Amino acid sequence: MSELKRFVVLALALALLMTAPALAEGLTVEGAALPAPEELLPQGGDASMPEAVETIAPDDGDTVPSVVLKLVEEKLPLTGVKIGIDPGHQAHGNNEKETVAPGSNEKKAKVTSGTSGAATGIAEYVTNLEISLKLRDALVSQGAEVYMTRETHDVDISNQERAKLMNGYGVDLVLRIHCDGAENKSKHGIALYCSRSNAIAEESYRAAEAILPVLCETTGAQNNGIVSNDNYTGQNWSEVPCLMVECGFLSNADEDRLLNDEDYQWKLAAGLTNGIIAYIQQRDGVQGNE
Repeated sequence: MSELKRFVVLALALALLMTAPALAEGLTVEGAALPAPEELLPQGGDASMPEAVETIAPDDGDTVPSVVLKLVEEKLPLTGVKIGIDPGHQAHGNNEKETVAPGSNEKKAKVTSGTSGAATGIAEYVTNLEISLKLRDALVSQGAEVYMTRETHDVDISNQERAKLMNGYGVDLVLRIHCDGAENKSKHGIALYCSRSNAIAEESYRAAEAILPVLCETTGAQNNGIVSNDNYTGQNWSEVPCLMVECGFLSNADEDRLLNDEDYQWKLAAGLTNGIIAYIQQRDGVQGNE
């Protein structure tokens, strides 16, 4: 590595150390400092994530000093954390049946195409994926390793298969991204769903308790609480902590417009990301950024 490049790399590490206290200006949950939501949102009205800083590749067979790499990695709160994202539904449902839970005789359709917006007419599976892709980018920006069940609409993956995929990846948490619908067109707000009686029920509930208040504060959405039941195949087959995020009601015309607005989708992504940071810090006993 040339002397100039070595100087730049070391200067970068020093800058990271000097700016670390600024991370403490974000939201706090039981003393754990989180990045402020606006740090995860695009600036200047641009709905795309900020571009990453260009990295310097070592030359002449030399490598960046390991101490510098360690310093850089430690600045990202989700470094080493694996998150699974399951954008709910798909373009074409599959009405073949699968068992709702291990050992159960009850069966449900493998997967449906979901609902659609009362005002926009946009299909839920489209909205779910748009939110999920922004969430993926926000999580990656904070150091997470992200796995997705789908990145396109033209797939055929059952709810049971989606859960098994994430089990195989060994993720720390799965978020199943959905939008709700109701006959009462005035219903609105966000709720988190988790299983009630399987092995990951308690840890899933703890994750929901950490994430939901941050998500609602960031978005301004009504907090509709945490729902624990064993009705959903995706949660029942999960062997890792798993939450279904009902991001809002597409049956409510106003909330439908919000859910399909890019700026609001970024708020959902930021709120979920900050909530996940809160959960991971609580789980690991981390008190703020050290």
